[in-house]
Amino acid sequence: MTQPEKAAGSMEVPEHTETRFSYWFGRWAAALSSPIEGNIMLGPNWFASVMGTGIIAIAGSILPIRFPGLFAIASVAWMLAAVLLVVMLVVIPIHWIRRPGTFKTLADDPIAIQFFGAPPMALMTVGSATLLVGSHYVGQPTALLIDSVLWFAGTVLGLITAVVVPYRLFTQLEVNSDGAFGGWLMPVVPPMVSAAGGALLVPYVETGVLRESLLLICYSMFGMSLVVSLIVISMIWSRLAHFGSSGSTRVPTLWIVLGPVGQSITAAGGLGMVAAAATSEPFATGFKVFAIAYGVPMWGFIWLWFPIALLLTIRARHKQMGFALTWWSFTFPIGTCVTGTSQLALHTKLPIFQWTALALFVILLVAWVVVLIRTAEGSIRGGLLSPPRISQIPRASKG
Repeated sequence: MTQPEKAAGSMEVPEHTETRFSYWFGRWAAALSSPIEGNIMLGPNWFASVMGTGIIAIAGSILPIRFPGLFAIASVAWMLAAVLLVVMLVVIPIHWIRRPGTFKTLADDPIAIQFFGAPPMALMTVGSATLLVGSHYVGQPTALLIDSVLWFAGTVLGLITAVVVPYRLFTQLEVNSDGAFGGWLMPVVPPMVSAAGGALLVPYVETGVLRESLLLICYSMFGMSLVVSLIVISMIWSRLAHFGSSGSTRVPTLWIVLGPVGQSITAAGGLGMVAAAATSEPFATGFKVFAIAYGVPMWGFIWLWFPIALLLTIRARHKQMGFALTWWSFTFPIGTCVTGTSQLALHTKLPIFQWTALALFVILLVAWVVVLIRTAEGSIRGGLLSPPRISQIPRASKG
């Protein structure tokens, strides 16, 4: 959910160390019981931290250029993402149950409701990371079972958000003419994550009809998400051209545009890799060719949008853009660019993709560290746990 500019620093925190710990513990405990100061609210946007952490494990596991400590980084990211997911799956639903009006408030908020796409993507991100990295610790059969369950749950939940959230936006929620923002992609991107994650599961499905069906279902979800994502990206471009940028904490969501782009390249590459094991010729070769024929032109768009998003972010910082959970938009989307570039490297064997994937991975790690520290600070201070019950809608402007 978009936070007000000074939300993270708007509350005074006791300076004494012991008192500060009690304050911090009390505020998080409030999420499960009665609210301190009456304004604790945890929304689905917190699951973005799981996505942004888990993508490090996935990206590290398929990075074409290896370096010492890479597996350790991927392992730590997987473990932390798994712990965060479990905590979120326990704390947030209990918080909503004990404060019945919270879920309805979020569902009626035109900004907050968009982030209901985060939980299904968080489930599938941890599932894929478990199969790719966690299997070294829990064994492949267990990792496969976990991934299968999380992928299925995330896919079903993602399909629901991809329909219900836009439907509510079309029929009940009021938005301004300059209201299109990167968050509108959140509820419609999960099917693309399903396509990318499903590619990992295709080889483990029984040979024949079931395996080929899963392959084609993944391609259908690829198309489902791609078409809607292109529509939303066009609307964001139109809003920027007509109204400009807000310079607020909504600006980081512009990076979400890279999410469906990078994830679609990842999905096309992953599905192309396993197509030969799932379907016959000439379709298998066609799918593999599609991975490059689609992936390379789409990869070019990354290098158009990346500098645009960067310049708009720098502009917003000059306008005193504050910190909010939207800053997690700097992590998962860049992570999908790493995985997409890595897939192109695997298909083409070209150094340009190999070294670019490594460079993007380093950027991902830096972004993750910065956002994680700021999130911890914001949580301790209390601002991130106390957003306004109704999201403030920033106005876009030029100049």
